[in-house]
Amino acid sequence: MTHELDALGLLCPLPVLKARKRLQGIAPGELLLLMTDDPAAVVDVPHFCVEAGHVLEGHEEADGAITWRIRKG
Repeated sequence: MTHELDALGLLCPLPVLKARKRLQGIAPGELLLLMTDDPAAVVDVPHFCVEAGHVLEGHEEADGAITWRIRKG
């Protein structure tokens, strides 16, 4: 199952904090699509995934926003 979280307009650390909370409520192996436009997310999101044991499957950039694909570990 795929879940979406719109964190557009939120600044560090809110996108990662909201992603952490959302990931707690989904099953291991499920996918979270996290949309951000905070410049700090390019550092924060990959670091969060490593620290929390999630798999960052990739990201796409479009119109100043990044959509991250995070697989819950």
